Amino acid sequence: MLNTDTDAIPMTMKDLAGAPPLVDVQWLAENLGREDIVVLDGTLFLPGEGKSGFMSYLDGHIPGARFFDIDVFSDPDTDLPHMVPSAGRFASLAGALGIENRQHLVIYDAKGLFSAARVWWLFRLFGHDRVSVLDGGLPKWRSAGHPVEQRGGAHWSPTTFAVAFRAALLRGLGDMDENLRTGAQQVLDARPAARFDGRVPEPRQGVRSGHVPASRSLPYTDLLREDKTMLAPDVLRATFQSVGVDASTPVVATCGSGVTAAVLCLAMEVAGLSRGALYDGAWAEWGTCR
Repeated sequence: MLNTDTDAIPMTMKDLAGAPPLVDVQWLAENLGREDIVVLDGTLFLPGEGKSGFMSYLDGHIPGARFFDIDVFSDPDTDLPHMVPSAGRFASLAGALGIENRQHLVIYDAKGLFSAARVWWLFRLFGHDRVSVLDGGLPKWRSAGHPVEQRGGAHWSPTTFAVAFRAALLRGLGDMDENLRTGAQQVLDARPAARFDGRVPEPRQGVRSGHVPASRSLPYTDLLREDKTMLAPDVLRATFQSVGVDASTPVVATCGSGVTAAVLCLAMEVAGLSRGALYDGAWAEWGTCR
């Protein structure tokens, strides 16, 4: 069903009919095929996993879903992984994917809830609020007995997509340097604790181990149930509070490359906390130049 618990939805979302941060597989199954709903497969795999998001999509996806390639929807002029593209590039690519501003986008990934949040965050960054993440993603869809299709299947025509960039949702290296001086924002790291503590190597070559000074560890997996659906709003609030976050604390989320940090941002929306920003360069940047 559609998550309409107003305690779970910040005021900024309550006026967006039909577009809470999360929808579940029952709601999507009942609404799949509506002309105003577009489903996007945002599957991404980490370096070393030896898998391709696009090949995963071809092997099986929600009927009618279109593949959203996070690496394509990125800045091509940097060596850092999947950095935010320019507004013009994002608008052009979204239009080529047949996405319109009037549509409600539902994002999922093949891991349950991993990279789909990054796609959700990108659309929010560029001003599109009619976007939700499918709670539990493709594994939950499959386990509920809903069909998948293979290879192609989705057809669309290019369109025009208008963007409105929200700088307040994004942090860069200079912002992080400034925050070291002021301590005005709390930095939460979504990587596994062993990577945060430097007990295991980073998956990207040339990136040292460790974490941004004064940041705190909150692995994104701590916000998910065993079936990769998100915890209830009250449990999320308690989890954030356990690392010092409250409704008045500005938060910057980081991770290895700006992907799972978006899970923290999504969870803050679901929990009704202040909207979090995301450090896009993440540890891939900080771990090589600081």
